[in-house]
Amino acid sequence: MGFAAHAHNVDLNERPAPDKVLTDIADYVTGYKIASEEAYRTARYCLMDTLACGIMALQFPACAKMLGPIVPGTVVPNGVKVPGTSHVLDPVKGAFDIGCMVRWLDFNDTWLAAEWGHPSDNLGAILAVAQMYPDMTMKDVLTAMIKAHEIQGCLALENSFNKVGLDHVVLVKVASTAVAAQMMGGSYDQIVDALSHAWVDGQSLRTYRHAPNAGPRKSWAAGDATSRAVRLAQIVVQQGQMGYPGVLTAQKWGFYDVLFKGQPFKFQRPYGSYVMEQILFKISYPAEFHSQTAVECAVKLHPLVKDRLSDIEYIQLTTHEAAIRIISKTGPLHNPADRDHCLQYMVAVPLIKGNLVAEDYEDDAAGDPRIERLRSLMRVAEDARYSREYHEPDKRSIANAIQIFFKDGSSTEKVEIEYPVGHRRRREEGIPLLEAKFEAALKAHYKPAQVQAIIDMCRDQQKLETMKIGDFIKAWV
Repeated sequence: MGFAAHAHNVDLNERPAPDKVLTDIADYVTGYKIASEEAYRTARYCLMDTLACGIMALQFPACAKMLGPIVPGTVVPNGVKVPGTSHVLDPVKGAFDIGCMVRWLDFNDTWLAAEWGHPSDNLGAILAVAQMYPDMTMKDVLTAMIKAHEIQGCLALENSFNKVGLDHVVLVKVASTAVAAQMMGGSYDQIVDALSHAWVDGQSLRTYRHAPNAGPRKSWAAGDATSRAVRLAQIVVQQGQMGYPGVLTAQKWGFYDVLFKGQPFKFQRPYGSYVMEQILFKISYPAEFHSQTAVECAVKLHPLVKDRLSDIEYIQLTTHEAAIRIISKTGPLHNPADRDHCLQYMVAVPLIKGNLVAEDYEDDAAGDPRIERLRSLMRVAEDARYSREYHEPDKRSIANAIQIFFKDGSSTEKVEIEYPVGHRRRREEGIPLLEAKFEAALKAHYKPAQVQAIIDMCRDQQKLETMKIGDFIKAWV
């Protein structure tokens, strides 16, 4: 591992140099200049989409009741404003609330690799910290978004945290800690120290994402991670706490030995702006991303099967290994969080009604007996090519196919979709749909004049980048 504590005839109490994983992130956060216009343009769309998801979530009481001050009635002078609400909070709770909103409906952006996740979850920390510094511009916010996406995404490319039972929100905490510490004016060494605290924390288990324990914590886990990141950055940058340089590599006590089966992290590429450029937007359906193309296939098949549901003998679902591991479920589904991570449920609903919306996961909708009948008829199989091309850097496909067989021996064609509408390969088709999703979310929450003001503000790249954070947030409250 290359550290003094692992060499012979060396004082084991000698403090090691900081782990390279920490210094590489600090080098990137403090020194790398983003030159990609595509990354900034995509970050603007990502900002719009992420906030739209948060505004939509406010319609759901289960989300709304998670928001607001810990002590009711508390208002923090010069505090963090939470978009779409009247809450003014301390930065740690503000980051939690923004992070909770944007993740609640499972409708914000996605990154798929050895580890999965939602890099726009980091916006909770970024918007909360930015509001503490009134001179910050929205270009600073977009830069922090690009860098947080990159850190989370590059760590995820080759390192599977889910395979050791850890939840992907560890990467939200790490990425948010790095950019939050930098935004707070932390020195290079302080950023390294803050990052060490993010890794030294005990990490979330994936228990709440998997049957029979699936539950709504998966909707606020990222808010929890992003708020913890703000707190850790404050503890180091504002309160001078020291870091732990061998947090990953320390024998017996480090992250690798305790939580990663002794394996060091692997990296596919240096940090740049790759992840933001390649990010997957959830545009059409609030569904776990491995199912997006399956839902598209089901919507295409709906007109052919809607009048023949009782004639179906079986439904052949062909998918990739990650989808089978995470979202292929048989047996009872206990709550909305269980249903929106069930491939068979997310296919059954659009076969029946031609669409899939967030309300379809609620108990009332789930009572439709046709859904359970169709689930029971599904056969799920892996296509090795789908699994292989899911990981190929120049493809990054998320393929699914559906074919329906009837009792009379007839069948539909096999409908196959390899790239969802939110994929980089379908940007031209996807962006107008993303803008429509954004506008619909605003119209459901704000008065027309405020809707138009927000749309005008977000439409112009240059105008948005030069805007002060305070002016931007004021338009959303």
